[in-house]
Amino acid sequence: MHTIQTNKYIAGLMIVLCMVGGNGPLKVNATTSAPFVHAASACLLDVDSGRILYEKNGHEPRRIASLTKVVTGWVAIKSNQLNKVVTISANAARQEGSSVYLRAGEKIKVRDLLYAMMLRSGNDAATSIAEAVAGSTDQFAKLMNQEVTRLHLKNTHFTNPHGLDQNGHYASADDFAVLTGQALKNPLFRQVVSTKFYRISRSTEMNGMRLRNKNKLLWMMQNADGVKTGYTKAAGRCLAASASLGGRQVVLVVLDDPSDWNDAKSLLSYGLQVYRKIDVTSVRQKDYLLPIKDGVRTGVISVPQAPVYYPLREDEWSALVYHITPTKQKAPIRAGQKIGVLYVSLHQQLIGKTMLIAKEDMPAKSWWGKIKGWF
Repeated sequence: MHTIQTNKYIAGLMIVLCMVGGNGPLKVNATTSAPFVHAASACLLDVDSGRILYEKNGHEPRRIASLTKVVTGWVAIKSNQLNKVVTISANAARQEGSSVYLRAGEKIKVRDLLYAMMLRSGNDAATSIAEAVAGSTDQFAKLMNQEVTRLHLKNTHFTNPHGLDQNGHYASADDFAVLTGQALKNPLFRQVVSTKFYRISRSTEMNGMRLRNKNKLLWMMQNADGVKTGYTKAAGRCLAASASLGGRQVVLVVLDDPSDWNDAKSLLSYGLQVYRKIDVTSVRQKDYLLPIKDGVRTGVISVPQAPVYYPLREDEWSALVYHITPTKQKAPIRAGQKIGVLYVSLHQQLIGKTMLIAKEDMPAKSWWGKIKGWF
């Protein structure tokens, strides 16, 4: 049982907490146990918590090639224009690089363009989406950068929707892992990027076009579930990949990685197997004793109102630090009443908090009991 003796001690704890707390993702130096990575830059992220589990040169801005289409797809879904029928422009049809061979003048829904872009990496499809949603690729890039700004990312900037090399178009592995993690929280985005095969309808083909996802991990790794490949000569091989296990999902971004598939398999497995989703409020104790004035006892037992889940390695459990501040310090107290806040920190950074509620009633002292306490 965890006991806080005095309000002075509580205040001291809270001062320490304010000094070490923060809102950014908690990073772990796990390189000693993580597998070797060939990538120039890499970042492994737990999707739910936003915790960075592994990184290598994560803040360095780099070319990201067709990983760009992760953000293009996410913005397109958020636009709520997937049922819009698009007439393919000459500009979209003549895009170089990866293509699904769209023809100028043909008509196709934005939803089908989304699948064509995410499964087959069509630059023509990405351009068509941008023109349909925002009127031009330049205007669409502004929508993409709005997401960057909203998430307070500092090392990412987009100038086009497809990822062909262009000055001013770049991202860091850390930033792009955050962007991909946010996109994966959208159910439709998750569905699209995990799809192995899809048939789109095209006005130029009677039977449409059958697409096969380029993401080899969907076949190589049983619990892989997305997201996007990328390559240009300048960017090298790039990959954003995700996998899930036991209610957890991790996302990996590797940039300029000549062994992207193998690195992805080993790092995704590391993130899912070495880290476990733990209720950090109950790792070392389940009840907390808070001091109460004018009660028939000097303290009341409290419990967390709700669990706080966070991914941890087993060797980190002993490093958790608990801070408590009461919200009510005087009896009477009813069972279930909120009487404090529990803060949990790891490596001097706040990772979660929850209310503490009384586990029992705490009656106030009688007037005679209060008088006796004076002597």
